[in-house]
Amino acid sequence: MESAGTSYLRLVKFTDYPLAPEIKRSIGKLGWKRPTDIQYKAIPNILKGEDVMGIAQTGTGKTAAFAIPVLQMIHTGKENARRKDGIKCLIMVPTRELAMQLDGVFSSLAKGTRVNVFALTGGVEQDPQIQQLQDGVDILIATPGRMFDLLNQKVLRLERVNILVLDEADLMLDLGFIEDIRGVLGHLKMRRQTLFFSATINEQIKKLAYTLVKKPIRIQISPKDPISKNVEHSVVFIEMDDKRFFLERFYKEHPEAKILSFVRTRVRAERVAKAMNRANISSLILHGDMSQEDRVAALESFRNNEKRLMIATDVSARGIDIPDVTHVINYDLPDQPDNYVHRVGRTGRGANKGIAYTFCAPEEHDKLRAVENYTGTEIKVIDVDRAVYRQTKEFNRIDNMDLGALMDEVEETLKRKKKKKGKG
Repeated sequence: MESAGTSYLRLVKFTDYPLAPEIKRSIGKLGWKRPTDIQYKAIPNILKGEDVMGIAQTGTGKTAAFAIPVLQMIHTGKENARRKDGIKCLIMVPTRELAMQLDGVFSSLAKGTRVNVFALTGGVEQDPQIQQLQDGVDILIATPGRMFDLLNQKVLRLERVNILVLDEADLMLDLGFIEDIRGVLGHLKMRRQTLFFSATINEQIKKLAYTLVKKPIRIQISPKDPISKNVEHSVVFIEMDDKRFFLERFYKEHPEAKILSFVRTRVRAERVAKAMNRANISSLILHGDMSQEDRVAALESFRNNEKRLMIATDVSARGIDIPDVTHVINYDLPDQPDNYVHRVGRTGRGANKGIAYTFCAPEEHDKLRAVENYTGTEIKVIDVDRAVYRQTKEFNRIDNMDLGALMDEVEETLKRKKKKKGKG
C-alpha cells in the first residue's frame, strides 16, 4: 500500500514521462506542464499495469491521472485493429454529466492518436450509439443503465476489455450501482487492470475494491483535509424561507460572480429558479429529471457565460467541470455529508481560488454538524446582524409572493411538463 499526504513542489514535467509524442502534444495544447500530486503518484503505477485506488480532492486532476496512462497503453499496444468486440477499456460513471466531462478530457488527449473514445449514456436515441460501437471503439465511457440495455440486446461486447475504471466510486455505491458493477464482471476478462477513483473513501468502497482486486495500490492525497486549500468556505445562519432573499442580494451585489447553487431536490431547484425569476434574475437549472438534451444545453449555457447562476441537485452535478465558477452556494445542506466535499469542489478548480457559502436554517443544524464531523473541520461562521438581515429581506422584495403560492406554481409547472412528456 502507498500513501501520500502533503503536496510539495515537483520537478517532474509531463515531457519527462515515457509518453507517445501525440499524447505529449495534446497535453501541451491543454497547457499542462507539471503533474498534480494525484497524477504524479498514479500515472507511473498505472503504466506498470498495477491496480490503483486513487483518492483525491475534487479539482485536483483525477481524470487526467488515469486518462493519460490509459491512452498511452492503448495507443502503443499491439492490439489496434478495429473490431465489433474491440473495446479495450471500460470506464463506468454514475451520471451522464460525468460521462460527457470524461469524454471531453479523453477526446482532447487522444487527438492525433489511433484511439477511439465514445461516451454511452441514456436519454438519447440508441441507434446512432449502436452504429458508433459497430464502427469501432477502444475506450467506452458508460453509465450503467444504457450499458446494460445494449449488453442485453447483445449489441455491446466487453470480452476484450482489459482495463476497468470506476470513476466517482463513492457516488456509484450511493446510487445503488454495486450490483451493476458486479454484474459487468461476468462480461470481462478474469485478468484485467482495475482502477478506482474518488474524492472520498469509506468502508464500503474499500470492501468493494478488495472484492474486485487483490492488492490495489492505494494513493490518497490530503486524506485529513478533503476540502481543497483553494476554497474558502463558511456558513451563514438563515431561516429557510429567507434564503431566497440572501441569494438574490448576493447575485445582484456581485455582478462579477459565476454562481453554482446546490439544493436537495428537483422540486427545490424549480422553486428557487422561480423565486429568482420573480426577482428579475435569470438562472439555469440542472437535475436528474431533465432530458439529456436539456441538461447538455444548460451546461453549455453556463459554460459560455450566457447566464451566471445555475441551481443544481447533487446527483446531476457531480460531472460539472467548469473552471471559472467563482462561488458555490449551498442553498440547502446536503443529506449526505460527503456531498458537501463534491459541491464545494466545483469552485477553486486547478490553480483558481474559490469561495463557498452555506445557508443553514435552524432545522439543518444536524446536517451541518454531520458535515463538520465528516470533514474534520469547524466551518467558519459569518455573523449577520439583525439590521443587515432585515435589510436583506426588504432588498427588492418580491411583490405578493409567499412560499405556499410559489410551491403551488412550481407543482403546476412540473405537472404540465410531465403531461407534455407523456404525450411525446
